[in-house]
Amino acid sequence: MPAPVTSPAPAATAATSTTRPLTQLLHAWQQGDRQAFEHLLKLVYGELERMALGRLRGAETPSLAAGDLLHEALLRVSQQTPDWNDREHFFGTVSLAMRSVLVDHARARQAEKRGGAWQRVTYTLTAHGEDALVADLLTLDALLTELHALDPRAASVLQFTYFAGLEREELATVIGVSVPTVDRELRFARAWLAERLGRSDLSA
Repeated sequence: MPAPVTSPAPAATAATSTTRPLTQLLHAWQQGDRQAFEHLLKLVYGELERMALGRLRGAETPSLAAGDLLHEALLRVSQQTPDWNDREHFFGTVSLAMRSVLVDHARARQAEKRGGAWQRVTYTLTAHGEDALVADLLTLDALLTELHALDPRAASVLQFTYFAGLEREELATVIGVSVPTVDRELRFARAWLAERLGRSDLSA
C-alpha cells in the first residue's frame, strides 16, 4: 500500500492554513509550497474518500480497497504541477488519477492470470440519468485513448463526466466551454462509445 501523502501538522498551523480558500492553496502548491498540498488535503480528504468509494462502486475490483485507491491516486497527483484552475479542476484531476490506478490494477490482474482464465474488470458508466454502459475496463481505457486521438474535447467531456463525476456546469468551467457545448460533445462521445462497445471484436 502506498505511504500516506499527508502528515500531521501542529494544531495552530493547521487551523491557520486550512482557513485559506482551496483555490489559494492550489496556487500556492503550484508555486512550490508543499505544505499547501498537505493542508488542502486536510480540507477535502473526506470528500476524496467518498469519491474513491464511488469509483469502486462502478468498477468490479474486489481486491482493491478504497483507501489504497485514494492513496495511490494522491501520490500520482502530488508528483504533478498542473496549472490549477479551481476546486473542480482539482477534483477532476484526482478522479482521473483514480481511473489510471484502476486501469493499472486491471492490467496487473490480467498479467497474473495470463495463460489461464481471468475475470475481467468491468466498469459501469452512468451520468445524468442515462442508461448505463458496461465495459471491460481495459477496453474502455483503450477506447478513450482512441477517442482522444479523434476528438480530444469529446474525450475530455466523457472522462470528466464518467470518471470525475462533474456536473455539466462544473465541467464547462474546467474545460473552458459552454454548457451546450458540453451537452453536444457528450452526446457524440457517448454515441461513439456505445457503437464501439457494440462491436463483436471488442466484446469477445
